Amino acid sequence: MTKEILIGFLIGVIANLAGSYLYIYFFSKETLEKTIQYSIEQDVLGNIIALGAILNLCAFFIFLKKNKVYRARGVVLATVLAALAILVSKFL
Repeated sequence: MTKEILIGFLIGVIANLAGSYLYIYFFSKETLEKTIQYSIEQDVLGNIIALGAILNLCAFFIFLKKNKVYRARGVVLATVLAALAILVSKFL
């Protein structure tokens, strides 16, 4: 059970990072480093993290459809971690 939640959590974190990278790749004309630096300066890093979390939604429903409930719980935990990261980025 714990192993399944951990697998779902790791997939959720990877999906969030991949979604953020894909957003930067397709919608930014600058490099990854410059875009992240600019987003920190302009206080929009949380928005990029939130857009990256859209892939978590896909992973969540795929796990539910395959009846992998504990992996879906791990994806939800990764989404909560993303929400906490957004919260921290807004206040710091």
